Amino acid sequence: MPSPTQRALARVPDRLRPFLVRHRRLVKFLLVGSGCFVLTMVINLELKFTVLQHKPVVALTVATVIATVVSYVLNRRWAFRSGGRQREVLLFFLVSAVAIGVNDVPLVISRYVLDLREPFVSPFAQEAADFLSGMVVGTFVAMLFRFWAMQRWVFTRLADRPGAEPALVRTTAPEPGYAAPEMPRDVP
Repeated sequence: MPSPTQRALARVPDRLRPFLVRHRRLVKFLLVGSGCFVLTMVINLELKFTVLQHKPVVALTVATVIATVVSYVLNRRWAFRSGGRQREVLLFFLVSAVAIGVNDVPLVISRYVLDLREPFVSPFAQEAADFLSGMVVGTFVAMLFRFWAMQRWVFTRLADRPGAEPALVRTTAPEPGYAAPEMPRDVP
């Protein structure tokens, strides 16, 4: 039986399929990131309009930390398919801590350097500036940093490390009648 990924690929137009297969790690990373973006946004807004009303940076940080834990589990099990080594866990949370800081910087600049907050601007302008700086700009820059750092340091396969011998790649024959290209599995 084809995997969920193979079933999804079978529905993709033929001309896009090779691109998605070639960049499958990035596609999976973006799907995990999209889900975690929505989770961060919901938690951030809930905190910001309730218990952390006057602390928008803290609300964004708490929301990002929660989404980071979810992101770790999903990236490790699906996007990068890696074992749970202690080194990996430590590096993931170290990279994520830096990324949380990267994510917060645009909001801090918007609020406290550019003074895009009440009483200097309207409540609507403040919320729009917070969303654009923290959720859009901050998340985008942190996402770029995370993908680069995760692929480089955290979810590296032994075969990808400098000086390692090439690993054998396991492949399986496609199911009869299956038209999508075969996706090689990563060997840990």
